[in-house]
Amino acid sequence: MKKEIIPHIKTRLPGPESKKLISEDEKYVSQSYTRAFQTVLDHSKGALIYDVDGNCFIDFHTGIGVCSTGNTHPEIVKAVKAQAEKAIHIATADFYHELVGQLAKKLAEITPGTKNKKTFFTNSGAESIECAIKLARYNNRRPRMIAFIGGFHGRTMGALSLTCSRLNQRRYFAPLLPEVTHVPYAYCYRCPYNLTYPKCDMACVRYIDEVILKKVAPAEEVSAIFVEPVLGEGGYVVPPKEFLPMLKKIASKYGILLAVDEVQSGMGRTGKMFACQHWGVVPDIIALAKALASGMPLGACVASRELMSWEPGAHSTTFGGNPVSCASALVTIKLLEYSLVKNAEKMGKFIMRRLKRIWDNSKIVGDVRGLGLMIGIELVKNKKTKEPAPEYAHQLAQECFKNGLMILECGPNSVRFIPPLVIDEEIADVALKIFEKSLARVERSRK
Repeated sequence: MKKEIIPHIKTRLPGPESKKLISEDEKYVSQSYTRAFQTVLDHSKGALIYDVDGNCFIDFHTGIGVCSTGNTHPEIVKAVKAQAEKAIHIATADFYHELVGQLAKKLAEITPGTKNKKTFFTNSGAESIECAIKLARYNNRRPRMIAFIGGFHGRTMGALSLTCSRLNQRRYFAPLLPEVTHVPYAYCYRCPYNLTYPKCDMACVRYIDEVILKKVAPAEEVSAIFVEPVLGEGGYVVPPKEFLPMLKKIASKYGILLAVDEVQSGMGRTGKMFACQHWGVVPDIIALAKALASGMPLGACVASRELMSWEPGAHSTTFGGNPVSCASALVTIKLLEYSLVKNAEKMGKFIMRRLKRIWDNSKIVGDVRGLGLMIGIELVKNKKTKEPAPEYAHQLAQECFKNGLMILECGPNSVRFIPPLVIDEEIADVALKIFEKSLARVERSRK
């Protein structure tokens, strides 16, 4: 059998069939969707996506980090089909179901800390954050919260109150939850204090303790600190090794809960099951979703049994813990534990080595950062001044698309690599060649 050439772009983009479908879609679907690429996707397999015109793309976005086990992994498909034939929906808030208990037990085992934990199941990352907000307030009866500039936690009203990533996500929706204080993230490439790591002595964290908790938000009124261990939508920023442990120490000092948002960074993405494990931090609350069930809608809020002791009815759900999603999640975790977390670590190092060389030779790549297969590339107009170049990031994503590689933008001026954890060196090599070619084209066009 002749080997398939990947990627292959057979038509001008968008293709004729895509054009027709896009025209119809735009009449009826909310334009609040951002729709990064002009094509209509049809089917997918592994690290490849096909559109309705027969064009084949390398998938380096995995549905915004969702399909980590690869698109339509055969074991996932098998589990979904088997459960769908038995029951598609069970109201798990009112009835027991075996898979809900099994998955909760597994999450208690694999999340950081002791196994003495319980899980509330949701449909999405935003719902997991909403649960975490309510759980924190319920337990310590404190009204305030601290979150980070650049952080993204979702777009529902509670989650949006914590989100501080892009202005258009918050514009016109006030008033949000009161008493949320946003502080700078440990974004060393663009230190908000104009300091240099490690000479800075982690001023961004000390500022929380020395200023925010003493002059802005009284510590005894703060219920939780919400943080992404690796900034996601805000630019794929990896903080220094001291950042998360220091946050945990400050939170513990004042009886504040540390709520870690692993919606995008969790489930093997960074080369460990959860990103916070890179720094040995055990959060009080952990929010999960995206890759938890390989594409089936499922989120989870995990906390100790002591915290998760609220009374029946204090929080509930209709679709959370859907049996089909739980079946998919159990197989997802099995695949991650068997090989995919290790592969994320291995392939992340392979890609970062290549990107570092590209970085050295490029005039517009200001920074390359990442853990495992969660990698960000920041574009600038000048490496010395670090002037952000959002137009370069957008053009680069579109150039890659035209050449058969799908990546996404993040932060104001970065692009991100979020490939499936099943990728090998062969497909990564092709993707990197397309990326380098596209980057060179952007650089030439900007002279």
